[in-house]
Amino acid sequence: MEVINQNEYNIVPNGHDCTIYKTQNNECVITQYKVFKGIKLLYYDVNSPNCPINLCSSTSEIISINHCREGRFEFEYCSGEFMYISSGDLCIQKNSSDIKHICCPLGHYKGVSIVIDLCRVPKCLSCIMEDVKVSPAELCKKFCSGSPYTVMRENDSIKHIFSELYSVPEEIKIGYFKVKVLELLLFLSAIRTEEKERRKHYSLSQVKLAKQAKKYLLENIDRHVTIEELANTLFVSKTSLKNCFKGVYGETIYGFIKNYKMEHSALLLKKTNKSVLEIAGEVGYENSSKYSSAFKKLMGLTPNEYRKQIVCLEQQADL
Repeated sequence: MEVINQNEYNIVPNGHDCTIYKTQNNECVITQYKVFKGIKLLYYDVNSPNCPINLCSSTSEIISINHCREGRFEFEYCSGEFMYISSGDLCIQKNSSDIKHICCPLGHYKGVSIVIDLCRVPKCLSCIMEDVKVSPAELCKKFCSGSPYTVMRENDSIKHIFSELYSVPEEIKIGYFKVKVLELLLFLSAIRTEEKERRKHYSLSQVKLAKQAKKYLLENIDRHVTIEELANTLFVSKTSLKNCFKGVYGETIYGFIKNYKMEHSALLLKKTNKSVLEIAGEVGYENSSKYSSAFKKLMGLTPNEYRKQIVCLEQQADL
């Protein structure tokens, strides 16, 4: 059961039941734990548009239960359609030759997946715990018949299960993972099918339009680009442009570019000695006062406070 393209990673064994996979530049780190026979738990920390995983080409029959904590995942299907999951989504995905490609359109993704090999896992998990009468094959049939995936928005129960998976003390990890995986599978076996969501698909032309819009925005980050200008440049209506962009990136055009400008300028504050006024100009603000106000609203600190905090943290790390 391999869902990781191992040729693209440096493999770091980290104990009997844990393996860490890192790309050469550490932009994609996957920590994998063996929980039960045929069941693995994977943590994703991706800071790149690309994430070399193998849901589309695994030779085993698998289902993966994916929880997105941060960022966004793009599934491209051979039909030319695209489907997205974002922060708070739970996606139950069957490996399928229908999936052509997977990537992270926002350039980052954090989440966790439980991957079940239906050929190796016990037919019913009551052999592990008597009252956990869960059939992985039945779960696959319940959530992936008629469509290779099911998406659900996070509710209190899902949030509770996964929030605890993101903060597990090292000394109890493997045992705790076993308890939480059984809890999740038992929860899914009891969930009502009407809670499933048919996520909207987007066509290749819609996705290309959204990505062209993003490219134009980033090429002109030093000035204010209106939606009207963007629509005229790409020869589409403003409504089509706004709908496609939000479908692919999960937020409005203005929200996306404002957040990007603040995150990009935060990187400049951290990595360069440029003045706040210079950085404000690079991200399209005419004066440092308006830029500082926008930066503080999103980041919680003024640019100068943020830079001082970074310097202080670096000095502490050197001690």
